[in-house]
Amino acid sequence: MGIYNCASYLQEALDSLYNQTFQDFEIILCDDGSSDDTYEIAKANAFSHSNIVLLRNNKNKGLNYTLNKCLKEAKGEYIARMDGDDISLPNRFEIEVNFLEKNRQYAIVSTPMYYFDDQGIFMTGKGGKEPERNDFVKESPFCHAPCMVRKEAYDRVGGYTDEDRYLRVEDYHLWFKMYKEGYKGYVLSIPLYKMRDDRNAYKRRNFSTRRNELLLKLEICREFKLSLFNYLYCVKPLIAFLLPRNVYDLWHRQKNK
Repeated sequence: MGIYNCASYLQEALDSLYNQTFQDFEIILCDDGSSDDTYEIAKANAFSHSNIVLLRNNKNKGLNYTLNKCLKEAKGEYIARMDGDDISLPNRFEIEVNFLEKNRQYAIVSTPMYYFDDQGIFMTGKGGKEPERNDFVKESPFCHAPCMVRKEAYDRVGGYTDEDRYLRVEDYHLWFKMYKEGYKGYVLSIPLYKMRDDRNAYKRRNFSTRRNELLLKLEICREFKLSLFNYLYCVKPLIAFLLPRNVYDLWHRQKNK
């Protein structure tokens, strides 16, 4: 877990891990230069729970760098992701571990997410498929936060690429690297994760983020030797950036219904 300015929600996120039906795991937290009480809350939990490893960046380094720092400390066979303001449902780890144990052909397993805010769940994602290479140019094929991945796959590709051009698309690029190495993944049909939507998606939809996504889609088309038709998906990030806020918010909330 890379944690950053999530003091209001971190305890709830950690409690959802303490309540997992599968309990053989360690929690690696890295505070990425928070300016609120995030680190203090994490430190109190590390004091009372022996399976927590707590790290800290001396300043904000970004998610790519922070997750790689966590990976260096990881000892488990499987690596699960989570964000500091979200909630894992109690049987998430049990179901994901059982899936990877029974399906050796897959290195990645993820699930759809419930999107929620203070008023409750307002959208549910879709799953139940094995993403193919042709799916990559459309959008990131796996939800990042609820994923569980074999550590050998992380090690093979060197973790997350710590370059500015992959900021905010670090997971998208990670799956691309893993598929290039021959790994595959699956998205379960049952949501096992609740993502807190803070209604700031529009604010994060800046030009540099959309540029990074566009450049990655072009890279995917070239490396996977996709047809010329697939290059049309490369302009999707720019279209999303140019949409009026109310139109974008409507699309964001309705696309998975």
